[in-house]
Amino acid sequence: MKAIFKKWSEISLILRILCGLVIGAILGIACPQLGVVAVLGNVFVGALKGVAPVLVFILVMSSLANAGEGIGSRFKTVIFLYMLSTLLAAVIAVFASFAFPVDIVLTVDAATNTPPSGLGEVLTNLVNNMVANPIRSITEGNYIGILFWAVMFGMALKLFARKSTIEVLADFSDMVSTAVRWIIQLAPFGVMGLVFTTVGENGLGIFVTYGKLLILLVGCMLAVALIVDPLISFLFLRRNPYPLVFKCLKESGVTAFFTRSSAANIPVNMTLCENLGMDKDFYSVSIPLGATINMDGAAITITIMALAVVHTMGIEVSIPTAIILSVIATLGACGASGVAGGSLLLIPMACSLFGVSNDIAMQAVAVGFIIGVVQDSVETALNSSGDVMFAATAEFHDKLKRGEKVPFLEKK
Repeated sequence: MKAIFKKWSEISLILRILCGLVIGAILGIACPQLGVVAVLGNVFVGALKGVAPVLVFILVMSSLANAGEGIGSRFKTVIFLYMLSTLLAAVIAVFASFAFPVDIVLTVDAATNTPPSGLGEVLTNLVNNMVANPIRSITEGNYIGILFWAVMFGMALKLFARKSTIEVLADFSDMVSTAVRWIIQLAPFGVMGLVFTTVGENGLGIFVTYGKLLILLVGCMLAVALIVDPLISFLFLRRNPYPLVFKCLKESGVTAFFTRSSAANIPVNMTLCENLGMDKDFYSVSIPLGATINMDGAAITITIMALAVVHTMGIEVSIPTAIILSVIATLGACGASGVAGGSLLLIPMACSLFGVSNDIAMQAVAVGFIIGVVQDSVETALNSSGDVMFAATAEFHDKLKRGEKVPFLEKK
């Protein structure tokens, strides 16, 4: 079995998911009554639903507990750039969703998903969910409470925990991430079952809706990569940012597109930083940090998918509520797993802001995996190339401020 699983894992995940998608569509048209195929989709979503709360809780807590101290002005700058970029990506996604609303196919039970009456109720629900019992938050999939307690416990561990405790927590983080990787390896079967059910019930026309959703997601990511992020870099460097942007996209974004993991692309990014003439003591910390908290693509995915669910259910979203969603998407994106499809597991957290149940939110996660062959690849390319770009921006900004030369910026 180990040999079979090893050979299976060596095949490109993108290729396997594409095969599952095609086979599911064919079976959905030819044999829509073959219920055993639909079970594969249900099992896959069930596994994701079970592991997602634990994943968010452990990863966020471990990330905060392991954060380095005394990082200096460069690290303060790069953290600010990472967080600003992720927040602006979520804001761009909100405005794009308002301008081009998209519906997705959901099985909605109106009796259990009553829309909030206004911003006051949204804020009340937010506060109540934040302080809910942490164990119950995990078992019930209350992602607002999970995020709140993960931050609280992570900060407390950072202050008082022994080194051995931090190491154990890091081991738990690796354990959960490995379990997620195993589940993701079964994504082709899950996607096959999901596509089979979708096509069998709705026909091939359903891909028109998914196509619109995919265009909206990729369009926002390209806008952030080619407009928003370069503008941020320009404001700090006062230099043309596009040579740096295109170098990062070419040497980091392309490989990240195929690996579909910011964590897996860390060695590539470190080599790129070395080629840019950056300080190893700086980029050896800032690049792994970026793989954790610089999540523009994840923030876009979380925001657009959540608003697609909300729009489908006919829930009105005010501007103040949308701003809160942007902040929540930013915080959630920072806890996204460094493996393929990690951001999709955080969609329920954003949906919970609007009173949408975990069962319905997980249907959006299922849709995300169907379009994830393209969406997750572009998302990872944006995230990973941004890690290097903002790390370079922070270091170059510091050097320019101190009157030092930056060879890369002086090239014609």
